[in-house]
Amino acid sequence: MGKDPNKPRGKTSSYAFFVQTCREEHKKKHPGTAVNFAEFSKKCSERWRTMSAKEKAKFEEMAKTDKARYEREMKSYVPPKGAKGGKRKKDPNAPKRPPSAFFVFCSEHRPKVKSENPGISIGDIAKKLGEMWAKQSAKEKAPYEQKAAKLKEKYEKDVAAYRAKGGDAGKKGGPGRPTGAKKADPMDDDGEDDEEEDDEEEEEEDDDEDDD
Repeated sequence: MGKDPNKPRGKTSSYAFFVQTCREEHKKKHPGTAVNFAEFSKKCSERWRTMSAKEKAKFEEMAKTDKARYEREMKSYVPPKGAKGGKRKKDPNAPKRPPSAFFVFCSEHRPKVKSENPGISIGDIAKKLGEMWAKQSAKEKAPYEQKAAKLKEKYEKDVAAYRAKGGDAGKKGGPGRPTGAKKADPMDDDGEDDEEEDDEEEEEEDDDEDDD
């Protein structure tokens, strides 16, 4: 089912406003030149991270205004009949998916990486943890794999009990991400840090649509 054309445009983050400004600057300086999006996005991200709070203030104010606009429009928006109401809400009583061995490793080593590298970005923490995990021998990984296996076993038992009560946890797929999953973001417990990452991803998606 396609998107409802009458649905208010989503909120634009401060980072997204910054990238839009960068694109406009780039178009003025290089009219008619195609943008290498991956390279452009990387440069924007690097520039954003080195900006001062004062420099970011303008974009944060724009985001605040746009958020107010979105919330105002959503109050009067009525979705068409039969439209899905976004993502299905998770049952708070459903068993939590167990972490993979890599995630167990990350939760144990993340505090050390943070303390040794003050001010390090979320992306760099994830990268460092990924490098550390890759250097572990099979013997060193074993304790984390054993712990993950126990958590998985417990999860499967909990799911069975939950389903017996009429729940529907885990119907979409198996528990957790596969141990060898390439894209792993071990930052789940750092809620305040997720926002900028999400902003960058949202902006990349929006830009891909614009460039098509």
